[in-house]
This record gives sequence, C-alpha cells and structure tokens, in this order.
Amino acid sequence: MKGRLVFYYSFRILKMAGLWVDFVLLTIIMYALSWLPGNFLGHWYFRMFRVWCRSFVRALDVDLKLHQKNLKPVPDQYILIANHPSAFEDIGIPALFQVYSLAKNEVRKWWIVGRISQAAGTLYVKRESKDSRHQAADEIRRELEKGKNIAIYPEGGCKGKRIFESFRYGAFDVSLKTGIPVLPVFLHYEAQDDFEWRSPHTLIDKLMHFLNTKNNTANYYVFDAINPEQFNNKEEYTDYVWRLYNQWQKKYLE
Repeated sequence: MKGRLVFYYSFRILKMAGLWVDFVLLTIIMYALSWLPGNFLGHWYFRMFRVWCRSFVRALDVDLKLHQKNLKPVPDQYILIANHPSAFEDIGIPALFQVYSLAKNEVRKWWIVGRISQAAGTLYVKRESKDSRHQAADEIRRELEKGKNIAIYPEGGCKGKRIFESFRYGAFDVSLKTGIPVLPVFLHYEAQDDFEWRSPHTLIDKLMHFLNTKNNTANYYVFDAINPEQFNNKEEYTDYVWRLYNQWQKKYLE
C-alpha cells in the first residue's frame, strides 16, 4: 500500500509539473504576442486565448465539468450569463464557451493575465460607475452586431457562493434591444469555500486555494436559451431569470 501511495504521488507531481511547464510556455508566447499592434490581433489570438484558458484550468488541477441540461440546441449567437462566486470562471467560461467576457476594469491591470485578456478582446467596465456601465452596454451591442457572443455576470461582481439579492438589468436590456437570447449557465463548485472569492483574498490566494482544495470539481450547468420576445421590459426579464437561478440554487446547492 505504501509503495502504491509513493507511486501515485510521484506520478501526480510529475504530471502537474508537466502541465505547469506547458502553461508557463504558452503564457510566455501569449504575452509576447499581446504586444503586436491591435490590427494584427484577430480571431486567431482569441482562439489561442481559449487554448490558454484550458491550459490554465489543467495546471490548476480543476476538474471542470460541462452539464448540458438544455433540451433545445444552443443558438448560434447568444449572451451568456452566469452567477459569479469565484475568480475561476474568468478562465472556466471561455475554456468551455466561445465568448468574449465583460470583466471588471481591475482585471486589465492584473500582472501578465490582464494584458493577455485585453489582447483577446475582453471588454471592461467600472462596475460602480453608471457612465462606464452605459459605455460598456454600447460596446457590447457593437460587438454583438459583429456576430460575437458575450459573457456577462448579472450579479455585478463576485457576490459570494449564493445568488445575490438581485441581478443588474444590463444583460437583459441589451438582449431586449438586440433580440439576441440569453444563455443561462449555473456554476457550482463542490468545494465552495475553497473557490469562493472573499475579501481580502488576492488572485494569488485563490490560485493556491484551487491547487490545495480537497474537492476540485467545478460543475457548469447549461440550460435552454431564453428568448427576449416573451418579456415586456427589462425589469420583468431580469426578475424572471433571477428566479430561475434561485431555483437552480435550491436544486444544486441546498
């Protein structure tokens, strides 16, 4: 038994070392390419960014699982929304979905990661600024007109491991104005305390929590897209989806 444990841990260390070497090398390449002029950074860099996200997930040893609860096919274009308990979804969502994310403005300043995400086409918003939120909404509409899919967290930031008391209207207002459906994704980290972002955690703190968790399973549940045509206004739309998330919370978290 002791020999088996030694073999297991030795194999795991070697495996993780290989995954981190792969991730670090890819990060160096992505960071170097991010300095190219903006007109050279097209869809090819975005595709590489998604590969980089998947490499990052593997290096963190997170078992990322996609659960397709949708009965209908995922539409060609959508606005992806998700709850936001952790920093992990910043790489988990683009690892699984072809989406450009809306992130808080502070992400732009993160060491190395910020520059890579910016070069990949990430959109940014100052969450507490009404003017910035309006500008972000306009930018989202322009990107949707180009045929892109956008990921938005309607809680307005990391609000904890339970659904926040309300959703912001932004994603639903854009959906109503463009006619593009919302694709809801419910996130469930089985080791919730390890994955939850709480003050005063830093990004480095969370990476260490991910690596040392005793349960590395992350469940991402995809449900049927929601057509905006069935709603009269953004308030009705937002409340309907918020209630759905609370139902899923009771099913998967309580």
